[in-house]
Amino acid sequence: MTVTLDAADVFALGPAGAVVAVREALSGGLDPDGDVARTVVPLARGQGLLMPSEHDGWFGVKVATVAPGNAARGLRRINATYLLHDSATLTPVALLDGVALTTLRTPAVSVAACLDRLRALAEETAGAGLRLVVFGAGPQGRGHAVTVRAHVPVADVTVVTRGEGAVPGWADRRRSAGARETAELVRRADVVVTATSAREPVVDGRLVRDGAVVLAVGSHEPDVRELDSALMERATVLVESRATALREAGDVVLAVRDGALAPDALIALSDPAASRAMPPAGRPLVVKTCGMGWQDLVVAVAAHRRKAREGGPGERD
Repeated sequence: MTVTLDAADVFALGPAGAVVAVREALSGGLDPDGDVARTVVPLARGQGLLMPSEHDGWFGVKVATVAPGNAARGLRRINATYLLHDSATLTPVALLDGVALTTLRTPAVSVAACLDRLRALAEETAGAGLRLVVFGAGPQGRGHAVTVRAHVPVADVTVVTRGEGAVPGWADRRRSAGARETAELVRRADVVVTATSAREPVVDGRLVRDGAVVLAVGSHEPDVRELDSALMERATVLVESRATALREAGDVVLAVRDGALAPDALIALSDPAASRAMPPAGRPLVVKTCGMGWQDLVVAVAAHRRKAREGGPGERD
């Protein structure tokens, strides 16, 4: 029997549950570099994405579409569905809302990758909390602010956008990208999030302070970046997978092209260095993710199991 998990069912797992799912998968031996690469299909009005993965007795695939013109139509830019299977029989067991899954798992991966650094930064504030600057007021901007807040104290959140607008409920203030005050807020920030559709850098890397954390999730194309080479040259750069980063992450690909970043300097989530010891405090830490199939899979399985525990149809034995 294939059960359906709507957006509310997926979000019920919560940011903490999603982070636990990611960290447990990695500590249990999941190797992101062994994952199947996503397939990108050019379409007349955007892109189609196929993201399959198999791990620990489960197989799943996300089918997503990216339609840049949808914003002008008042429609979602990204749509997706996720189909989860039992690996033993290859029987479909659950159909999940893929947009909710993406919204939940993307910040979960970012925070799972740097949780030790975030906790250390929070301790340095003596309880005052971290200062966040979030570029982008969309679902991923909100998701990252909420997920960081679920794990460490947060003092305030500034959202930065290209234009003016109301302050979203998850932020304390809203500033335009070109405002003079924005540069000062970036200089003081403990955490900077870039979750935009920009094709050029949105952050002046010279402004990011040593020791800060930068979570970059907006780009998954090799010629598109949110972070400049000045920042990538200064930073310790943590990625999901070296192969994926060097193929899809424009923030990485273009910094390598500029001679600001060496490919062998990248730290992958599966590297012992990623969990054994925190990167040097005297350098910014950049966590650059593009999204991979294994991330959807492990969070989908966790959401499916939570639904079963709450009285929904049972998972397989």
